[in-house]
Amino acid sequence: MTDHDRSLETNGMKNSAKGKLTSAKGKAKEAVGDITGDMSMQAKGKLDNVKGKAQDALGKAQRKAGR
Repeated sequence: MTDHDRSLETNGMKNSAKGKLTSAKGKAKEAVGDITGDMSMQAKGKLDNVKGKAQDALGKAQRKAGR
């Protein structure tokens, strides 16, 4: 395994972790928005959830490329 491969693997793990956290925060915001009727909070939550899923997917791709 080269240094580049290790770097991809490390960055992939970081991106996946950050993406999962962002997605979880988005789900929480969306739930708060649902409960309070705050459509802006719901929208922000949905956006964070999508961003998180995309970042997690990027991390998975980086880890796969690093193998």
